[in-house]
Amino acid sequence: MSKKLKEEDFEVLRGPLEAGRQSPGSIGFALILGIIFQPMLYALEYFVAADSTIFPYKEEILKVHFWLTAVLVVLSLIYAIPVVYKNSEKMQYFVSILISQNIFSLSIFICAIFIIGKEGEGMTATPSSLLNFTYILLVLGFLVFIATFIRFYILLKKGHYKKGSKKEELRNRFETSKYMPVAILGGLGIVFIIQYIVRNTAMNDLNAMVVIVIGIALFFVMLFVLPEQLVILYCKFRFKSFNFNERGYLYKKE
Repeated sequence: MSKKLKEEDFEVLRGPLEAGRQSPGSIGFALILGIIFQPMLYALEYFVAADSTIFPYKEEILKVHFWLTAVLVVLSLIYAIPVVYKNSEKMQYFVSILISQNIFSLSIFICAIFIIGKEGEGMTATPSSLLNFTYILLVLGFLVFIATFIRFYILLKKGHYKKGSKKEELRNRFETSKYMPVAILGGLGIVFIIQYIVRNTAMNDLNAMVVIVIGIALFFVMLFVLPEQLVILYCKFRFKSFNFNERGYLYKKE
């Protein structure tokens, strides 16, 4: 991130902090929920999604994701403790990014690709074709992240995240009433990918189709929001005004 960008160029990003949605206390509560939901999602992945799937390297994926989830659960426990996060706010925010990506992106995405590879009558997909399809999804996800990050940087350079900018007005409306419709439209777009999957699998379970749609949609949505999460983390290291004092109040601008 360019040093030419000043504190006021990022000011709109203080909105969630000012509202308290991303205060250390709120994040601490979210981490407690993460302690519960991460093992639950892994259990769903291991006992349901991975059962009878022909997806290649299944055991290796499960093993790596188990240890990743275990480490994140421990970190969730540590940084949910007030005496810890009050002295390590930046690290707490970084851990919250990892946990949100694990819950809403990685876990459900793994479930989706495992379910796609479920054995059944009429199954035409092969392990290699499933792997190639997953590679395509990962490349598309990487491109979404890069494109979003570049667009985010351009908007910052143009001053769209300054206080009183049009971006602030659009952001406020988006966060209060527009987020869900956009998410639904994004999910509908994934249906076109699912149509390809259906032609190569024996899937006729509506619940499984819903998991696949949600899993792939959330994977792209979380990569779309990741640049903003990383920029806010950057601001926490660079600007004092993106951090909270010991009493839980946001520091004022320098």
